[in-house]
Amino acid sequence: MTSMPPEDHNNGKKPLPEPFRELFKSMNDFFTEKPVRGFLQSIDDFFKTPFPVGSGFHVETVETGNDYLITAELPGVKKEQIHLNISGNYVTISVENKELETEEDDINKTFRQRFTRHQSSRTITLPHTINEKMVKASYRDGLLQIRIPQEKGKLIDIED
Repeated sequence: MTSMPPEDHNNGKKPLPEPFRELFKSMNDFFTEKPVRGFLQSIDDFFKTPFPVGSGFHVETVETGNDYLITAELPGVKKEQIHLNISGNYVTISVENKELETEEDDINKTFRQRFTRHQSSRTITLPHTINEKMVKASYRDGLLQIRIPQEKGKLIDIED
């Protein structure tokens, strides 16, 4: 009968042969080192939230008896940042935010500027071509409302 000393540091598992131990240690070190770990963390973060927070906005379209009412929730957005585009039977709402950040440090004699631009857009499809001259839009308290009259086609009688 052979007696082996207890192996508390490996939780009862057999130690890896020396060449494999070094290989696994090298791989572990590679994936936990700063550049690779940062890269892998950024991939994980992307798949957790593939679209940045605030990149989209809620849009609702309601068909009333006479028109379509499109409502977009845009809290904190200024009227000048909103652009509406009508093409055929599509309405596109775009919101663009541009910011210029400037930092000056007189002690270290550094100057830094950072320009950021965020853009979001939503396109709504309607069942008929839109007459842009009849469209009315208003923006108040973070709520954009677009009213588009429904086009009434000519009803054709079918003969016997």
